[in-house]
Amino acid sequence: MLRVLAVDDEKPLLEELLFLLRSDPRIHRAEGASDATGALLRITRALEGGPDGDDGIDVVFLDIHMAGLTGLDIARLLAGFARPPLIVFVTAHEGFAVQAFDLKAVDYVLKPVRPERLAEAVRRACAQLGRGAGEVPPGTGTTSAAPVAAVPAAAVPGQRRPGAGVPAADRVPDQIAVELGGVTRFVAIADIAYVEAQGDYARLHTDGGSHLVRIPLSTLEERWAARGFVRIHRRHLVALRRIDELRLDAGTTSVRVGTAELQVSRRHARELRDLLTRHATG
Repeated sequence: MLRVLAVDDEKPLLEELLFLLRSDPRIHRAEGASDATGALLRITRALEGGPDGDDGIDVVFLDIHMAGLTGLDIARLLAGFARPPLIVFVTAHEGFAVQAFDLKAVDYVLKPVRPERLAEAVRRACAQLGRGAGEVPPGTGTTSAAPVAAVPAAAVPGQRRPGAGVPAADRVPDQIAVELGGVTRFVAIADIAYVEAQGDYARLHTDGGSHLVRIPLSTLEERWAARGFVRIHRRHLVALRRIDELRLDAGTTSVRVGTAELQVSRRHARELRDLLTRHATG
């Protein structure tokens, strides 16, 4: 059973988050704080009493954008303690995921918060604290670790889909679902120029913008190899067909993909040159 503190300076959102947390049978106690100052005072009291004290807090569900100190500021302060509570960021902004996981956050939940997604964050916290398996209670939704999933494009009447005749388990989906603020959009894999690793997330770059998904880069590398995506660096996966230039300069290798210039690591440079040569000659 977890003792949690929810922090958000928007009262309706804080009340909704507390309602969802208190509805989870794995939560023993859920308190709220409407600003950074109140949150720090409550966390300080918990730390002074020790993790086994009556005022202990196991997990802080923390908004990022707040008046005064941000959620990231609070997390940095807590990182200086020997046994701080776990942090789950709950935010409407997807752009802070890398900083969040650099601060050892357990999870990064986007608003508006879906019950099943919050249940997954609770499961992760339970697992990290060793509080049983932290199973998601019946009725709260999936236990999947990722809030996004690859899905196949709808079949076009009269047109043979790529992979038709191939066992379903071996087919590569045509689209990937991305979620932002509770809205799910479907991005064609063919439109993705390159992918950038951001902690446990990956950012998909297209001509029209970028999208964050909670799928490790190594997983996408394995899934999309058949679609011509190649690893060029520990941080980047690139669609071979979208590489416009290969540049060699003073022993370093880079590629231009649209307006982006991406470094190629030494271990991938030779293989990439060979692939580009074969690709150019058909």
